[in-house]
Amino acid sequence: MSGLPLRDRLLERAHQLEWFPPHMRVRLEDWIRGLNQDWNVSRQRFFGIPIPVWYPVRADGSVDWSRPILPEADELPVDPQAEAPRGYVEEQRGKPRGFVGDPDVLDTWATSSLTPQIAGGWGTDPERFAKLFPMDLRPQGQEIIRTWLFYTLVRAELSFGSLPWRRTLISGWVLDPDRKKMSKSRGNVVTPMPLVERFGADALRHWAANGRPGVDTAADESQMRVGRRLAIKLANVSRFALQRVAAGATAQPARNELDASELAALDLAIGAATEFLDAHDYASALGVLEEHFWSFCDNYVELVKVRSYGDDTPGRSSALLALEVSTELLVRAFAPYLPFVTEEVWSWFRDGFVHRAAWPQPGEALRRYSSALGREVDASLSVREAVTWALGQVRRAKTEAQRSLRSPVRRAVLHVPEAWVRAIDVARDDLVAAGGIEQLELQVASTPSAAVELGEADAQGRT
Repeated sequence: MSGLPLRDRLLERAHQLEWFPPHMRVRLEDWIRGLNQDWNVSRQRFFGIPIPVWYPVRADGSVDWSRPILPEADELPVDPQAEAPRGYVEEQRGKPRGFVGDPDVLDTWATSSLTPQIAGGWGTDPERFAKLFPMDLRPQGQEIIRTWLFYTLVRAELSFGSLPWRRTLISGWVLDPDRKKMSKSRGNVVTPMPLVERFGADALRHWAANGRPGVDTAADESQMRVGRRLAIKLANVSRFALQRVAAGATAQPARNELDASELAALDLAIGAATEFLDAHDYASALGVLEEHFWSFCDNYVELVKVRSYGDDTPGRSSALLALEVSTELLVRAFAPYLPFVTEEVWSWFRDGFVHRAAWPQPGEALRRYSSALGREVDASLSVREAVTWALGQVRRAKTEAQRSLRSPVRRAVLHVPEAWVRAIDVARDDLVAAGGIEQLELQVASTPSAAVELGEADAQGRT
């Protein structure tokens, strides 16, 4: 780059490139603006890609570095330290009127900067290359923006006058538990295998997926425990749901407000996760899925548990259908994050591999529910919201009274907005069964509140 003629063109490419996160672009811009000389393509070290060049040796034994001997294209690749150039024999190496091989190797960037071209089949598979270059996304670390990313940009600009890929996703660093950068000199390097052995590979992957693009992440055992708990819960709740589904139901399912509302909420969560993933925000996508999953386990599964064990009715068939659809879509959604437990669960009820199954589509849950019912089904999210709130009030009263969550409730009076009265009433049987409620009353009020009366030994509590 004599005179650095590419500076402005490369700065323009840096702006054309889409960055995740956007603020990382300034690191490349600062590097380009700070360049004040050409970059050497060679290194003086033993290992590396040999520079495929020889030089003639004069009659006096000196090397004529001004007249390089180049191989033909069909002779590449060539190691000049192990092969003689055309027209010479090995016995002439280092001798007067003979030759010597270039002693240097190519700088690492000279070959790594061709990653998109090599992977795309440049020069060997024109059809493949036309489909793949420029590529879509380069994920990489922030510390090699000025090297790997920069060099790849340079090579694509010189060869094709284009970007090598349209977008780049920059990761943060993994820090030690004290949030210091790991290094051998400090002796604070945390290797993954002990963590995998203690918490499982899914837990480690879950922890890594919570590291947002461009944000440093500490090796945190408490976060590993969260991932392990999630993986175990996914296996357990899937086992329960699939056992109930396997028990079978012959009655044609009928539309159930709570089931439809739960599936609508799942569609909403998958839609939000899909949007986050499209924006390469995999951590937020995981957060959305987890939030829905824990509500599914703690609330919906408990609400329909009695109905799923009940008589063979359209209501039971509806619950089993919703459990099956929810389980399948959640397993598919969690597969990129928890690959091992999801593969195991998938084998319990589906053929093939979950990682070959499609990412769940927004609206898929309700579409499958509607298809099984034979008619279009709409749903109100307020049913799930209101019933979940009501069950939470009953549980809180029992917890505050230091009673088991299985303790019966003599009477529960729920003061709720008018829209919630119907929402709770359509799921009354499920709420009564899940909360162990003997008498449930609904009263219209502008602000939600609840009065829950437990057994004889418990006082009435108001929340």
